[in-house]
Amino acid sequence: MNKKVAFYTLGCKLNFSETSTIARSFSDEGFDRVDFSEKADIYVINTCSVTENADKRFKSIVKQAQKVNPEAFVAAVGCYAQLKPQELADVEGVDLVLGATEKFKITDYLNDLTKNDFGEVHSCEIEEADFYVGSYSIGDRTRAFLKVQDGCDYKCTYCTIPLARGISRSDTMENVLKNAREISEKDIKEIVLTGVNIGDYGKGEFGNKRHEHTFLDLVTQLDQVEGIERLRISSIEPNLLKNETIELVSKSRAFVPHFHVPLQSGSNDILKKMKRRYMRELYVDRVNKIKEVMPHACIGVDVIVGFPGETDEHFLETYNFLNELDVSYLHVFTYSERDNTEAALMDGVVSRNVRGKRSKMLRGLSVKKRRAFYESQIGATRTVLFEGENKEGYIHGFTDNYVKVKAPWNPELVNTLHKVNLTEIGEDGIVRFEFVKALVV
Repeated sequence: MNKKVAFYTLGCKLNFSETSTIARSFSDEGFDRVDFSEKADIYVINTCSVTENADKRFKSIVKQAQKVNPEAFVAAVGCYAQLKPQELADVEGVDLVLGATEKFKITDYLNDLTKNDFGEVHSCEIEEADFYVGSYSIGDRTRAFLKVQDGCDYKCTYCTIPLARGISRSDTMENVLKNAREISEKDIKEIVLTGVNIGDYGKGEFGNKRHEHTFLDLVTQLDQVEGIERLRISSIEPNLLKNETIELVSKSRAFVPHFHVPLQSGSNDILKKMKRRYMRELYVDRVNKIKEVMPHACIGVDVIVGFPGETDEHFLETYNFLNELDVSYLHVFTYSERDNTEAALMDGVVSRNVRGKRSKMLRGLSVKKRRAFYESQIGATRTVLFEGENKEGYIHGFTDNYVKVKAPWNPELVNTLHKVNLTEIGEDGIVRFEFVKALVV
């Protein structure tokens, strides 16, 4: 009987794409994949270190696996495994910890699945993480995360990602297009482009530091791949989101009018302390450009509250900036100190109580922003891709411009695209609709 393996992924879309690639390597070795809640011979946890919570959750996930099978072999990979390998290896029940370059060769380390008395660590110096491994996830039938780039050369003072993932490097254009075609052949309707800093695409494409291609080249080529119904840009730095890319999306066959653009702070003083590569004026310019050519576009924003030195005035500057900006929702992160970052040594530490209050205020603003955006779309005709899950008798889906809709469960709608007329917002904040047209795909 084949050995069984289960996976748990913490963190970002990039981690999900890499977990899928690692899972395929297990399949190639004859393992059967099972759900993490089921009994397995090996449990692989793909870790994240962006926030404190991800660190804390690791121990509880290990316990969860051990509860199902106390004899199972437990392996940790990913960003936290690269940054603090010994810390993970010391967690009771962990047998193997693999760093940034080793994680894609995990099956090479599994000669024996007998539990270890101590966690075994294989972790390179991050300077050695200079090669590229392509990945994509096909966890559900409707959407795939396609990795196009890894690592980051930026030096933001709060961020450990360059320490965890190494220098900026890209997949080759040829391989990205090959992976996109493979995904489209699996009847997956939407591809989400992912990476650490995807706007930097092209750097390190063939192992050198210069750009062989640009992000604009990438989206232009992908737009021409037949069989892909939808392409979505996951997150792109404002200084790397060029007018030409915005124009291309506005006229595109497959790219949807949805942008996620990190801001982090609406105060130029704080942006400078963060060592971000733009000021708030550039951010306004990017939002205005998007809305000029795509008034219906959805724009998401990342923002950090409680950064060292953020006074009440700085926070109100951010709040008012976002309140007046034509954006659609916020992803709010409460600043947490990370070892080996400049910010962790800065003066002006904001109390956790104040961080919590500021986070709550911005989350409230996000609800207001999303509601206003949804209201602006009522009466519009959009295309919806329906998801595959039955949630309490309803099926959910997203329009091309990221409006969430729901309807009574109908399995025939799963993984199909339909033209709909958005009619009203329900009490739960989700939009109702009427079908305009027969099945699109």
